[in-house]
Amino acid sequence: MDRPMPEPDIKDLSQGGIAYEKLLAAIRKGEYQPGDRLRELEVADRLKLSRTPVREALRRLEAEAIIEHRPRIGAVIRKLDHTEVVELYEMRVVLERTAAGMAAKHASEAETDEMEALNETLAASVSDRQKAVTLNQGFHRCLYLATRNRFLLESARALNNALMLLGPTTLADEDRIKTVCAQHQDIINAIRAGDVEAAEKAAENHLQTSLRQRLKAMRE
Repeated sequence: MDRPMPEPDIKDLSQGGIAYEKLLAAIRKGEYQPGDRLRELEVADRLKLSRTPVREALRRLEAEAIIEHRPRIGAVIRKLDHTEVVELYEMRVVLERTAAGMAAKHASEAETDEMEALNETLAASVSDRQKAVTLNQGFHRCLYLATRNRFLLESARALNNALMLLGPTTLADEDRIKTVCAQHQDIINAIRAGDVEAAEKAAENHLQTSLRQRLKAMRE
């Protein structure tokens, strides 16, 4: 998951809102990593914005616990510790089990076809890590949209920003991508069959595997 929800239309935002969305996008893409210092002037130059909206965006990110202010250092992107990572995945399991079960009730054939197409493309994207990340996000976005439940979508959106604090993707090699795609396919098959229980179990298995990989990466 790691980023499932549609983003607002940037044309409709204030300068501070634009700075916020651009900075979030840069963090999502890995241009800024957990632990990185965010210098106001450097961020403004990079985003091609003035310092005032960037300052506003940094304050908003601090209020959302995405960055923290350290004495004599300034704004730094937070790093999640072991406990926080486990807690985050516990909530992901709750939401994605629910999403998979609801998708098994409501997903259209077109939506499951889209999930399958994304998963097949992901399987062929071993050599392009950023593409693999984007496709994986697209798969989970389709899953949530297929639930037909706006409150679940908002809950996922609220959790979404915390996922950026996990650090580099674990989609780092062919074996890992094969495992992810196989588990995605289990979710798709259960949704196609309308099997709520199987869809929920497949989603939970997928995230438990992801958590194990994440904790392993933190130890290395």
